[in-house]
Amino acid sequence: MNSSTSKPNSAQTSSVQLLSRDRIGALIFLVVTLIYGYQITNIALFPGDEFEPFTARTLPYLLTIAGVVLSLLLLITGKNDEQSGATVGFNWKLLISFLVLMAAYGVGLTWLGFVLSTSLFLLGGFLLLGERRKSILFGASFPFVTAFWLLLTQGLDIYLESGYIFSAW
Repeated sequence: MNSSTSKPNSAQTSSVQLLSRDRIGALIFLVVTLIYGYQITNIALFPGDEFEPFTARTLPYLLTIAGVVLSLLLLITGKNDEQSGATVGFNWKLLISFLVLMAAYGVGLTWLGFVLSTSLFLLGGFLLLGERRKSILFGASFPFVTAFWLLLTQGLDIYLESGYIFSAW
C-alpha cells in the first residue's frame, strides 16, 4: 500500500487548516469592505467641505476602517472548522427562501412602502428561522419598524418610500 495515498502530506494539511469557514468569510468581507472603501472616493463634496471635520465621506471612511480591522482580526483569530464547531451540512432551502424574501422585499418596498414591507420582511424572516410565537412575531416586527420609521422621518427628516398603494390615497 502506498503511504502517500493513505495520509495527506504536511502541505495539504496546513492549507486545509488555513482555509476554514471563518477565514474564507473574513477574506470575502475584507474584499467587499475594500471595494466599498474605494467607492467612497466617488462621493461628491460641496465646495469648501474638504476642510470640514465631518463630511459626507467621514462615516463611510470610519465604516471601512472598522470593516478592515474586524476582517483582519477574524483572519488572525479564525479557527479550523473542527475547532470552531462549524456545521458540515448547508441548508440550501433556507438560503433560497431568504433570497426570495429579499427580492420580494425589494419589490414590496416600492408598492407597499417602508413600514409595511419592512415589517412583513422581518415577519417572514422570523418565520423562516422557526419562530412561531405570535407575540414575538408581531411584537418584534411592527413596533420596531414603526419606531425606526418615526426616528428616521420625524427625528432625522429623512424621506422614506410610502408606496404606490398608499400614495394613491
